[in-house]
Amino acid sequence: MTRAPPPVRGLRAAFVLLTRIPVGGFPYRSEDWAWAAAHAPFVGLVVGAVLGGLDRLLLPVGSLPSAILVVGASLLLTGAFHEDGLADTADALGGGSDTARVLAILKDSRIGSYGGAALVVSIAARAALLAQLGPAALWALPIAGCSARVGPIWLLACLPYVTSTSEAKSGAVARAGMPQAVVATGWFLAVIGASVVLRSITGARVGGLVAALVAVTIVTGWRYVRRAGGITGDFLGATEQVGEIAALAVLAWKG
Repeated sequence: MTRAPPPVRGLRAAFVLLTRIPVGGFPYRSEDWAWAAAHAPFVGLVVGAVLGGLDRLLLPVGSLPSAILVVGASLLLTGAFHEDGLADTADALGGGSDTARVLAILKDSRIGSYGGAALVVSIAARAALLAQLGPAALWALPIAGCSARVGPIWLLACLPYVTSTSEAKSGAVARAGMPQAVVATGWFLAVIGASVVLRSITGARVGGLVAALVAVTIVTGWRYVRRAGGITGDFLGATEQVGEIAALAVLAWKG
């Protein structure tokens, strides 16, 4: 049987890489893994849509309880993939005195005080913002999930990868470049365009969302280069988490 080309197979591989959703499709080739990064925003859209629907179902129990349960469900859906990166990044940047120490801490599977604090802030911030959004979380979660996953792909395309990529899957994903970043941006533009047409989001809020995400990507990327000389998989996860919080904050803004 003829396999689909890597850009198409990469869509399925993206769900294997970024979620616990059982989509099968094994074995994947290195080219498929390389294209998985391009479809990360689409994975975020799907996960966000599922979570938005769950939030709407749970709203009768109260906006804050439903928000906390939805954040918990997101951890199950993604296997806390990005949260793990955030915790490791916080420990490394908070406790590393030089580049060698930063990279050494990233390899340590234990979680430290910086990592624990970062997880608390991330989970609490997202729950609070979802509670603030209320019924609007139905459309805000897909937008935030999609948009927060674009910046990490641009970092992957533009900055050196500074840790070992000997594992087949991580090595192939790390080879993603400008074509993957362009496709990831295309997913974002499609989702934002549809949201504007459906009047879920205004043009002014789109501008705020883009500005916030560009700022997060630039600032985190600058920090990673300054402290470690480039990026790692954990750093990408941290940028996604910060981007998701920023996106939800813009969408929840009452101004």
